[in-house]
Amino acid sequence: MGRLSLNTKSFYPLLVVGGGIGGLTTALALARKGFPVHLIEREAEFGEIGAGIQLAPNASKVLDRLGVLAEISKYVVYPEGIVWMDAVSGKHITTLDLGENFVKNYRYRYFVMHRSDLLTCLLQACQQNPLITLETSRPVVRVEDLGDAARVTCANGEIYETEALVAADGLHSVVRAQLIDDSAPVCSEFVAYRGAIPIEEISNHAGLNNVFYWVGPDMHLVQYPVRRGELYNQVAVFKSKRYRPGSDDWGTVDELEEKFSQACEGVRTGLVKIKRNRRWPLFDRLPADNWTRNRVTLIGDAAHPMLQYIAQGACQALEDAMCLADKMEEFGGDIPKTFAAYQAERFPRTARVQTSARQFGEIAHIDGMGLILRNAYFAGRVSDDFTYTDWLYGY
Repeated sequence: MGRLSLNTKSFYPLLVVGGGIGGLTTALALARKGFPVHLIEREAEFGEIGAGIQLAPNASKVLDRLGVLAEISKYVVYPEGIVWMDAVSGKHITTLDLGENFVKNYRYRYFVMHRSDLLTCLLQACQQNPLITLETSRPVVRVEDLGDAARVTCANGEIYETEALVAADGLHSVVRAQLIDDSAPVCSEFVAYRGAIPIEEISNHAGLNNVFYWVGPDMHLVQYPVRRGELYNQVAVFKSKRYRPGSDDWGTVDELEEKFSQACEGVRTGLVKIKRNRRWPLFDRLPADNWTRNRVTLIGDAAHPMLQYIAQGACQALEDAMCLADKMEEFGGDIPKTFAAYQAERFPRTARVQTSARQFGEIAHIDGMGLILRNAYFAGRVSDDFTYTDWLYGY
Protein backbone atom coordinates (compact mmCIF):
# COMPACT_ATOMS: atom_id res chain seq x y z
CA MET A 1 0.00 0.00 0.00
CA GLY A 2 1.23 3.50 -0.82
CA ARG A 3 2.37 6.03 1.76
CA LEU A 4 -0.55 7.98 3.27
CA SER A 5 -0.61 11.47 4.76
CA LEU A 6 -2.44 12.34 7.97
CA ASN A 7 -4.74 14.85 6.26
CA THR A 8 -5.98 12.46 3.59
CA LYS A 9 -9.74 12.63 3.17
CA SER A 10 -10.02 9.46 1.10
CA PHE A 11 -7.82 6.65 -0.14
CA TYR A 12 -8.57 4.51 -3.19
CA PRO A 13 -6.24 1.89 -4.70
CA LEU A 14 -7.22 2.99 -8.23
CA LEU A 15 -8.29 6.56 -8.98
CA VAL A 16 -9.44 7.79 -12.41
CA VAL A 17 -9.61 11.53 -13.06
CA GLY A 18 -12.07 12.46 -15.81
CA GLY A 19 -15.54 11.13 -16.55
CA GLY A 20 -15.65 11.37 -20.32
CA ILE A 21 -15.66 8.47 -22.75
CA GLY A 22 -12.05 7.53 -21.98
CA GLY A 23 -12.39 7.75 -18.21
CA LEU A 24 -15.61 5.77 -17.98
CA THR A 25 -14.23 3.10 -20.31
CA THR A 26 -11.09 2.84 -18.18
CA ALA A 27 -13.13 2.41 -15.01
CA LEU A 28 -15.32 -0.22 -16.66
CA ALA A 29 -12.39 -2.13 -18.16
CA LEU A 30 -10.54 -2.27 -14.84
CA ALA A 31 -13.66 -3.28 -12.93
CA ARG A 32 -14.36 -6.07 -15.44
CA LYS A 33 -10.95 -7.45 -14.46
CA GLY A 34 -11.93 -7.39 -10.80
CA PHE A 35 -10.20 -4.17 -9.70
CA PRO A 36 -12.17 -1.61 -7.64
CA VAL A 37 -12.09 1.87 -9.17
CA HIS A 38 -13.05 5.33 -7.94
CA LEU A 39 -13.65 8.00 -10.61
CA ILE A 40 -13.95 11.75 -10.13
CA GLU A 41 -15.40 14.15 -12.72
CA ARG A 42 -14.94 17.92 -12.67
CA GLU A 43 -18.44 18.83 -13.87
CA ALA A 44 -21.66 18.55 -11.86
CA GLU A 45 -23.04 15.99 -14.29
CA PHE A 46 -21.55 13.47 -16.69
CA GLY A 47 -21.96 14.68 -20.25
CA GLU A 48 -20.38 15.05 -23.68
CA ILE A 49 -20.06 18.24 -25.70
CA GLY A 50 -20.54 17.82 -29.43
CA ALA A 51 -22.75 15.63 -31.55
CA GLY A 52 -21.60 12.78 -33.76
CA ILE A 53 -18.88 10.22 -33.22
CA GLN A 54 -17.54 7.55 -35.57
CA LEU A 55 -16.50 4.19 -34.15
CA ALA A 56 -14.44 1.86 -36.31
CA PRO A 57 -13.98 -1.90 -35.76
CA ASN A 58 -10.98 -1.36 -33.47
CA ALA A 59 -13.34 0.47 -31.09
CA SER A 60 -16.28 -1.91 -31.60
CA LYS A 61 -14.04 -4.78 -30.51
CA VAL A 62 -13.28 -3.07 -27.19
CA LEU A 63 -16.94 -2.28 -26.55
CA ASP A 64 -17.77 -5.92 -27.23
CA ARG A 65 -15.14 -7.13 -24.77
CA LEU A 66 -16.63 -4.82 -22.15
CA GLY A 67 -20.09 -6.27 -22.69
CA VAL A 68 -21.73 -2.99 -23.75
CA LEU A 69 -21.82 -3.32 -27.54
CA ALA A 70 -25.33 -4.82 -27.61
CA GLU A 71 -26.78 -1.92 -25.61
CA ILE A 72 -24.87 0.68 -27.62
CA SER A 73 -26.12 -0.88 -30.86
CA LYS A 74 -29.64 0.32 -30.01
CA TYR A 75 -28.59 3.89 -30.74
CA VAL A 76 -26.28 3.58 -33.74
CA VAL A 77 -26.44 3.91 -37.51
CA TYR A 78 -24.46 1.53 -39.71
CA PRO A 79 -23.40 3.53 -42.80
CA GLU A 80 -23.01 1.74 -46.09
CA GLY A 81 -19.80 3.56 -46.93
CA ILE A 82 -17.45 6.46 -46.29
CA VAL A 83 -17.74 8.61 -49.39
CA TRP A 84 -15.14 11.18 -50.37
CA MET A 85 -16.50 14.01 -52.52
CA ASP A 86 -14.78 17.06 -54.01
CA ALA A 87 -16.29 19.97 -52.10
CA VAL A 88 -15.75 22.42 -54.95
CA SER A 89 -16.66 20.44 -58.07
CA GLY A 90 -19.15 18.14 -56.34
CA LYS A 91 -17.59 15.11 -58.05
CA HIS A 92 -17.07 11.73 -56.43
CA ILE A 93 -13.46 10.95 -55.42
CA THR A 94 -13.56 7.51 -53.78
CA THR A 95 -15.61 5.31 -51.45
CA LEU A 96 -14.72 2.90 -48.67
CA ASP A 97 -17.40 0.20 -48.72
CA LEU A 98 -18.44 -0.69 -45.17
CA GLY A 99 -20.62 -3.62 -46.17
CA GLU A 100 -20.22 -7.38 -46.22
CA ASN A 101 -16.54 -7.56 -47.24
CA PHE A 102 -15.61 -4.93 -44.65
CA VAL A 103 -17.29 -6.87 -41.84
CA LYS A 104 -15.79 -10.12 -43.08
CA ASN A 105 -12.34 -8.54 -43.04
CA TYR A 106 -12.56 -6.86 -39.62
CA ARG A 107 -15.26 -8.97 -37.87
CA TYR A 108 -16.94 -5.83 -36.54
CA ARG A 109 -19.03 -3.14 -38.17
CA TYR A 110 -18.28 0.55 -38.54
CA PHE A 111 -20.96 2.67 -36.92
CA VAL A 112 -21.83 6.28 -36.11
CA MET A 113 -23.81 7.62 -33.17
CA HIS A 114 -24.42 10.62 -30.94
CA ARG A 115 -21.61 11.14 -28.44
CA SER A 116 -24.05 11.58 -25.57
CA ASP A 117 -25.66 8.21 -26.34
CA LEU A 118 -22.29 6.48 -26.10
CA LEU A 119 -21.45 8.25 -22.86
CA THR A 120 -24.85 7.36 -21.38
CA CYS A 121 -24.38 3.66 -22.15
CA LEU A 122 -20.90 3.65 -20.59
CA LEU A 123 -22.13 5.59 -17.56
CA GLN A 124 -25.00 3.19 -16.94
CA ALA A 125 -22.64 0.22 -17.18
CA CYS A 126 -20.34 1.85 -14.61
CA GLN A 127 -23.25 2.68 -12.29
CA GLN A 128 -24.38 -0.94 -12.40
CA ASN A 129 -20.91 -2.27 -11.51
CA PRO A 130 -20.42 -2.64 -7.72
CA LEU A 131 -16.64 -2.20 -8.08
CA ILE A 132 -17.00 1.34 -9.48
CA THR A 133 -17.77 4.47 -7.45
CA LEU A 134 -18.39 7.82 -9.15
CA GLU A 135 -18.21 11.40 -7.91
CA THR A 136 -19.00 14.64 -9.74
CA SER A 137 -18.16 18.31 -9.05
CA ARG A 138 -14.53 17.41 -8.35
CA PRO A 139 -12.30 19.73 -10.43
CA VAL A 140 -8.67 18.86 -9.77
CA VAL A 141 -6.43 21.79 -8.84
CA ARG A 142 -3.30 20.03 -7.60
CA VAL A 143 -1.54 16.72 -8.23
CA GLU A 144 1.43 15.44 -6.24
CA ASP A 145 3.76 12.56 -7.03
CA LEU A 146 4.55 10.77 -3.77
CA GLY A 147 6.75 8.15 -5.39
CA ASP A 148 4.86 5.10 -4.16
CA ALA A 149 1.50 6.91 -4.28
CA ALA A 150 -0.14 10.03 -5.71
CA ARG A 151 -2.21 12.76 -4.13
CA VAL A 152 -5.01 14.71 -5.82
CA THR A 153 -6.55 17.88 -4.37
CA CYS A 154 -9.86 19.20 -5.68
CA ALA A 155 -11.21 22.75 -5.70
CA ASN A 156 -13.65 21.96 -2.87
CA GLY A 157 -10.81 20.85 -0.60
CA GLU A 158 -11.34 17.13 -1.05
CA ILE A 159 -8.05 15.20 -1.02
CA TYR A 160 -7.54 11.76 -2.51
CA GLU A 161 -4.54 9.50 -2.27
CA THR A 162 -4.08 6.49 -4.46
CA GLU A 163 -1.62 3.79 -5.43
CA ALA A 164 -2.52 4.28 -9.09
CA LEU A 165 -3.72 7.51 -10.71
CA VAL A 166 -5.06 7.29 -14.27
CA ALA A 167 -5.67 10.70 -15.83
CA ALA A 168 -8.34 10.82 -18.50
CA ASP A 169 -8.86 14.56 -18.18
CA GLY A 170 -8.55 15.46 -21.85
CA LEU A 171 -6.61 17.82 -24.07
CA HIS A 172 -5.94 20.37 -21.32
CA SER A 173 -5.10 17.75 -18.71
CA VAL A 174 -4.32 19.20 -15.29
CA VAL A 175 -2.48 16.02 -14.35
CA ARG A 176 -0.27 16.15 -17.44
CA ALA A 177 0.51 19.83 -16.96
CA GLN A 178 1.58 19.39 -13.33
CA LEU A 179 3.44 16.08 -13.43
CA ILE A 180 4.34 14.97 -16.93
CA ASP A 181 4.70 17.84 -19.40
CA ASP A 182 3.75 21.49 -19.02
CA SER A 183 3.92 22.38 -22.73
CA ALA A 184 0.80 23.66 -24.46
CA PRO A 185 -1.17 21.71 -27.09
CA VAL A 186 -0.50 22.71 -30.70
CA CYS A 187 -3.16 24.73 -32.50
CA SER A 188 -3.63 23.57 -36.10
CA GLU A 189 -5.14 26.94 -37.09
CA PHE A 190 -8.24 25.02 -38.18
CA VAL A 191 -11.61 25.47 -36.52
CA ALA A 192 -14.81 23.40 -36.54
CA TYR A 193 -18.49 24.29 -36.40
CA ARG A 194 -20.71 21.31 -35.64
CA GLY A 195 -24.12 20.15 -34.62
CA ALA A 196 -26.95 17.73 -35.28
CA ILE A 197 -30.32 18.64 -36.79
CA PRO A 198 -33.58 16.67 -37.15
CA ILE A 199 -33.33 14.29 -40.08
CA GLU A 200 -36.54 15.76 -41.55
CA GLU A 201 -34.70 19.00 -42.27
CA ILE A 202 -32.54 17.28 -44.84
CA SER A 203 -35.12 14.76 -46.10
CA ASN A 204 -34.29 15.57 -49.73
CA HIS A 205 -30.57 14.99 -49.25
CA ALA A 206 -29.22 12.07 -51.25
CA GLY A 207 -27.31 9.25 -49.59
CA LEU A 208 -28.42 9.41 -45.97
CA ASN A 209 -26.93 5.96 -45.36
CA ASN A 210 -23.34 7.12 -45.86
CA VAL A 211 -20.67 9.15 -44.13
CA PHE A 212 -20.01 11.99 -46.55
CA TYR A 213 -16.62 13.67 -46.47
CA TRP A 214 -16.62 16.73 -48.75
CA VAL A 215 -12.98 17.84 -49.07
CA GLY A 216 -11.61 21.06 -50.50
CA PRO A 217 -8.66 23.47 -50.20
CA ASP A 218 -8.18 24.14 -46.47
CA MET A 219 -11.76 23.11 -45.65
CA HIS A 220 -14.14 20.15 -45.47
CA LEU A 221 -17.66 19.19 -44.47
CA VAL A 222 -18.56 15.86 -42.82
CA GLN A 223 -22.15 14.61 -42.78
CA TYR A 224 -23.79 11.46 -41.41
CA PRO A 225 -26.95 10.36 -39.55
CA VAL A 226 -26.92 9.57 -35.82
CA ARG A 227 -29.32 8.35 -33.10
CA ARG A 228 -30.96 5.57 -35.11
CA GLY A 229 -31.24 7.94 -38.07
CA GLU A 230 -33.32 10.51 -36.20
CA LEU A 231 -30.67 13.24 -36.38
CA TYR A 232 -28.19 14.38 -39.01
CA ASN A 233 -24.71 15.34 -37.83
CA GLN A 234 -22.69 17.97 -39.69
CA VAL A 235 -19.18 19.29 -39.06
CA ALA A 236 -17.69 22.15 -41.09
CA VAL A 237 -13.92 22.64 -40.74
CA PHE A 238 -11.66 25.28 -42.25
CA LYS A 239 -8.28 26.93 -41.80
CA SER A 240 -8.39 30.50 -40.57
CA LYS A 241 -6.25 33.19 -42.18
CA ARG A 242 -6.62 35.31 -39.05
CA TYR A 243 -5.09 32.95 -36.51
CA ARG A 244 -2.72 34.58 -34.06
CA PRO A 245 -1.38 32.87 -30.92
CA GLY A 246 -3.25 34.11 -27.87
CA SER A 247 -6.01 35.70 -29.92
CA ASP A 248 -9.65 34.67 -29.90
CA ASP A 249 -10.59 36.72 -32.95
CA TRP A 250 -10.20 34.05 -35.59
CA GLY A 251 -12.19 31.24 -37.15
CA THR A 252 -15.27 33.46 -37.07
CA VAL A 253 -18.65 32.95 -38.72
CA ASP A 254 -17.84 35.43 -41.50
CA GLU A 255 -14.69 33.41 -42.26
CA LEU A 256 -16.81 30.26 -42.33
CA GLU A 257 -19.10 31.80 -44.94
CA GLU A 258 -16.20 33.18 -46.96
CA LYS A 259 -14.26 29.90 -46.97
CA PHE A 260 -17.20 27.79 -48.11
CA SER A 261 -18.45 30.28 -50.70
CA GLN A 262 -16.37 28.40 -53.29
CA ALA A 263 -18.04 25.08 -52.47
CA CYS A 264 -20.59 23.30 -54.65
CA GLU A 265 -24.32 23.68 -54.11
CA GLY A 266 -24.69 20.49 -52.05
CA VAL A 267 -22.10 21.68 -49.52
CA ARG A 268 -23.48 25.22 -49.33
CA THR A 269 -26.96 23.84 -48.75
CA GLY A 270 -25.72 21.73 -45.85
CA LEU A 271 -23.80 24.68 -44.42
CA VAL A 272 -27.03 26.63 -43.95
CA LYS A 273 -27.97 24.19 -41.17
CA ILE A 274 -24.62 24.33 -39.34
CA LYS A 275 -24.90 25.79 -35.86
CA ARG A 276 -22.91 28.98 -35.42
CA ASN A 277 -23.23 29.62 -31.69
CA ARG A 278 -19.95 27.88 -30.87
CA ARG A 279 -16.70 27.08 -32.61
CA TRP A 280 -14.10 24.44 -31.76
CA PRO A 281 -10.42 25.28 -32.46
CA LEU A 282 -8.59 22.07 -33.36
CA PHE A 283 -5.51 21.08 -31.37
CA ASP A 284 -3.17 18.12 -31.14
CA ARG A 285 0.34 17.36 -29.90
CA LEU A 286 3.41 15.74 -31.34
CA PRO A 287 3.82 12.18 -30.06
CA ALA A 288 5.34 12.10 -26.57
CA ASP A 289 7.43 9.06 -25.70
CA ASN A 290 6.53 9.31 -22.02
CA TRP A 291 3.21 9.91 -20.30
CA THR A 292 3.91 8.06 -17.04
CA ARG A 293 5.54 9.16 -13.79
CA ASN A 294 5.79 6.64 -10.96
CA ARG A 295 2.16 5.88 -9.97
CA VAL A 296 0.60 8.28 -12.51
CA THR A 297 -0.25 7.60 -16.15
CA LEU A 298 -2.36 9.23 -18.86
CA ILE A 299 -4.86 7.87 -21.36
CA GLY A 300 -6.73 9.24 -24.38
CA ASP A 301 -6.39 12.93 -25.23
CA ALA A 302 -4.42 13.58 -22.06
CA ALA A 303 -1.68 11.30 -23.42
CA HIS A 304 -1.95 11.66 -27.21
CA PRO A 305 -4.44 14.24 -28.51
CA MET A 306 -4.92 13.99 -32.25
CA LEU A 307 -6.68 15.84 -35.03
CA GLN A 308 -10.10 14.50 -35.97
CA TYR A 309 -9.39 13.70 -39.62
CA ILE A 310 -9.35 9.90 -39.28
CA ALA A 311 -11.99 9.80 -36.52
CA GLN A 312 -9.79 7.93 -34.06
CA GLY A 313 -9.61 10.09 -30.91
CA ALA A 314 -12.26 8.18 -28.97
CA CYS A 315 -11.26 4.88 -30.60
CA GLN A 316 -7.71 5.23 -29.30
CA ALA A 317 -8.96 6.10 -25.81
CA LEU A 318 -11.00 2.88 -25.84
CA GLU A 319 -7.94 0.90 -26.93
CA ASP A 320 -5.90 2.56 -24.15
CA ALA A 321 -8.44 1.57 -21.52
CA MET A 322 -8.57 -2.06 -22.60
CA CYS A 323 -4.79 -2.33 -22.84
CA LEU A 324 -4.34 -0.84 -19.36
CA ALA A 325 -6.83 -3.30 -17.89
CA ASP A 326 -5.19 -6.23 -19.69
CA LYS A 327 -1.78 -5.24 -18.32
CA MET A 328 -3.20 -4.80 -14.84
CA GLU A 329 -4.51 -8.35 -14.98
CA GLU A 330 -1.27 -9.67 -16.48
CA PHE A 331 0.91 -8.17 -13.73
CA GLY A 332 -1.48 -8.92 -10.88
CA GLY A 333 -2.04 -5.29 -9.95
CA ASP A 334 1.68 -4.41 -9.83
CA ILE A 335 1.32 -0.73 -10.76
CA PRO A 336 4.88 0.14 -11.90
CA LYS A 337 5.04 -2.92 -14.16
CA THR A 338 1.50 -2.32 -15.42
CA PHE A 339 2.05 1.33 -16.31
CA ALA A 340 5.40 0.61 -17.97
CA ALA A 341 4.01 -2.23 -20.07
CA TYR A 342 0.88 -0.24 -20.99
CA GLN A 343 2.91 2.73 -22.21
CA ALA A 344 5.41 0.55 -24.09
CA GLU A 345 2.60 -1.15 -26.01
CA ARG A 346 0.48 1.92 -26.67
CA PHE A 347 3.10 4.51 -27.64
CA PRO A 348 4.05 3.16 -31.11
CA ARG A 349 0.40 2.68 -32.00
CA THR A 350 -0.87 6.07 -30.83
CA ALA A 351 2.12 7.91 -32.27
CA ARG A 352 1.36 6.46 -35.69
CA VAL A 353 -2.30 7.42 -35.40
CA GLN A 354 -1.41 10.98 -34.33
CA THR A 355 0.96 11.52 -37.25
CA SER A 356 -1.40 9.80 -39.70
CA ALA A 357 -4.22 12.12 -38.66
CA ARG A 358 -2.05 15.12 -39.52
CA GLN A 359 -1.06 13.60 -42.86
CA PHE A 360 -4.65 12.72 -43.67
CA GLY A 361 -5.63 16.32 -43.03
CA GLU A 362 -2.95 17.54 -45.41
CA ILE A 363 -4.23 15.19 -48.12
CA ALA A 364 -7.85 16.22 -47.57
CA HIS A 365 -7.10 19.95 -47.64
CA ILE A 366 -4.58 20.02 -50.48
CA ASP A 367 -4.93 22.51 -53.36
CA GLY A 368 -3.56 23.06 -56.85
CA MET A 369 -1.72 20.27 -58.63
CA GLY A 370 -1.74 18.20 -55.45
CA LEU A 371 -5.54 18.18 -55.49
CA ILE A 372 -5.61 17.05 -59.11
CA LEU A 373 -3.13 14.25 -58.44
CA ARG A 374 -4.98 13.15 -55.29
CA ASN A 375 -8.30 12.85 -57.09
CA ALA A 376 -6.74 11.04 -60.02
CA TYR A 377 -4.96 8.58 -57.74
CA PHE A 378 -8.03 7.71 -55.69
CA ALA A 379 -10.20 7.39 -58.78
CA GLY A 380 -8.40 4.13 -59.51
CA ARG A 381 -9.04 2.37 -56.18
CA VAL A 382 -11.91 -0.05 -55.70
CA SER A 383 -14.34 0.50 -52.83
CA ASP A 384 -13.44 -2.68 -50.94
CA ASP A 385 -9.68 -2.16 -51.06
CA PHE A 386 -8.65 -2.11 -47.40
CA THR A 387 -4.93 -1.57 -47.97
CA TYR A 388 -4.94 1.75 -46.17
CA THR A 389 -7.17 0.75 -43.26
CA ASP A 390 -5.90 -2.70 -42.24
CA TRP A 391 -3.26 -1.35 -39.86
CA LEU A 392 -5.84 0.91 -38.19
CA TYR A 393 -9.10 -1.03 -38.07
CA GLY A 394 -7.59 -4.51 -37.82
CA TYR A 395 -5.66 -3.80 -34.61
